[in-house]
Amino acid sequence: MIQKEKNAAKDDLLLDDKQRRVAEARQEWEQGTLKRTLDRRPERRESFTTMSGIPIERLYTPDDLGGFDYVNELNFPGQFPYTRGVHSTLHRGKLWTMRMFAGFGTAEETNERFRYLLEQGQDGLSVAFDLPTLMGYDTDAPEALGEFGKCGVAVSSLKDMEILFDRIPLGEVSTSMTINSPAPVIWAMYIATAEKQGFSRESLRGTLQNDILKEFIAQKEYIFPPEPSMRLVTDTIEFATKEMPQWNSISISGYHIREAGSTAAQELAFTLADGFEYVRWAVERGLDVDHFAPRLSFFFNAHNDFFEEIAKYRAARRIWATVMRDRFGAQSERSLLMRFHSQTAGVSLTAQQPEINVARVAIQALAAVLGGTQSLHTNSMDEALALPSEWAATVALRTQQIIAHESGVTNTVDPLGGSYFVEALTRQIEAEAYDYFERIEAFGGVLPAIEHGFFQREISEAAYRYQRELDRKDRLMVGANAFADDQPVKIPILDMDPQGYERQVARLNQVREERDNEAVGAALQALKEAAQGDQNTMPFLIDAVKTYASLGEIIDVLREVFGEYQEPIWF
Repeated sequence: MIQKEKNAAKDDLLLDDKQRRVAEARQEWEQGTLKRTLDRRPERRESFTTMSGIPIERLYTPDDLGGFDYVNELNFPGQFPYTRGVHSTLHRGKLWTMRMFAGFGTAEETNERFRYLLEQGQDGLSVAFDLPTLMGYDTDAPEALGEFGKCGVAVSSLKDMEILFDRIPLGEVSTSMTINSPAPVIWAMYIATAEKQGFSRESLRGTLQNDILKEFIAQKEYIFPPEPSMRLVTDTIEFATKEMPQWNSISISGYHIREAGSTAAQELAFTLADGFEYVRWAVERGLDVDHFAPRLSFFFNAHNDFFEEIAKYRAARRIWATVMRDRFGAQSERSLLMRFHSQTAGVSLTAQQPEINVARVAIQALAAVLGGTQSLHTNSMDEALALPSEWAATVALRTQQIIAHESGVTNTVDPLGGSYFVEALTRQIEAEAYDYFERIEAFGGVLPAIEHGFFQREISEAAYRYQRELDRKDRLMVGANAFADDQPVKIPILDMDPQGYERQVARLNQVREERDNEAVGAALQALKEAAQGDQNTMPFLIDAVKTYASLGEIIDVLREVFGEYQEPIWF
């Protein structure tokens, strides 16, 4: 014992000596080599920061990681706190899923694009829905006029879902669906379609975005007030836990928070705060945290600031694992693992010189891969102009394939681990996130903070600061406020079927005429009674869609029970 103490004391002295020598060498460098350089050529500007405004030092050394604890802060891949990744071999063992987001116009057009992408080597499907579907309206609703198919595929009934996945065996492919307020209804349609194909619920793999909190915070595609909205999300978590063990019932999303103008630190903090709120509601429902937490997933933005994005992903894993263990008492290792999908930043793309968006997307995708993503969507170069053409979507997919098979970055796990800069930046972003957690708790939690406009104000102020930087040219955007030209756009733009709306409405009318309307009425009444009580609504939703009740009819029933949310005006 005495010898061990002597050895430890000796090690401390050696460490102190090394730190002293580094400090002395740095001082010598600053007064000599650096000073001579600065005397000849000053630096480009007075200060350097990340996109989030975090100051960046000229150089990082061991001094910037004082007290660094390898095991507790970093450790090995696949070990707590998972800073270096949730899998011990990461992309040496299995590449990320290349899941390209697609959806436009009619179910027929989108089905054709899905089958094309699968033929080109895509691993999973990701469905974009149009705005009426996202808001719970049928295509022919007056509120939906002029919005058909513009940002995704229109799904008004089970018939549309059946066509959308025609000749795509749902028991053999993983599907992600970007849908939130009407998510339980759309999911019910997907389940019913798979069962009609002959696949059991237990065999289905995929992810439902289903993140209503970020809608109130950033994207604003909500329907019902926060409390009943959270009840519906908790219903889906409970249903998946009991009946669909391979399905991720929620993808807690920072992507849209970032697209609304947040900083990287805000994206991280607000997303994790939302995640902890979903866990709290599920635990209060009576679910064992280790039964449902392993199927929670996350969705992050991959923006332009390369190292800040990588640090964000690393900090996210560390915070999630620590809080799930210490606050919620999770015992299963799988409950501590933050698995996430990432998508390159749509807001970073320019309509000017769209070809150069390929470079932006490649840099962003590389950051996501080095940050340890489990799946990835790369935006197409033309997305600032229109929905992606088939050609542009293929180039975006090829970008991922080049990173995977030609760049060499998959050969080792977490190659940036131990970088003085990356580890220091990870610490800084982590600290900012914990500071935000305290501020959110001061309001009484996520829902009260939403009601007080806290998230909305923070994001709007960050977006304003960033826009001011662009306007003053403190921050350059190539092709927009710097290196611009007047050349016309030369890339091909997607042409949608101009008759798609008429065909979609005709199909919806045919469904209404041919279905058993008495069965529809009975199913909707049963759903209403379940919503008025405390039963899980998912079985009733599945029954309703199987009668070919439309999305709008089902949402109208829930509106009648829950009401609609009107956001307060915040200044």
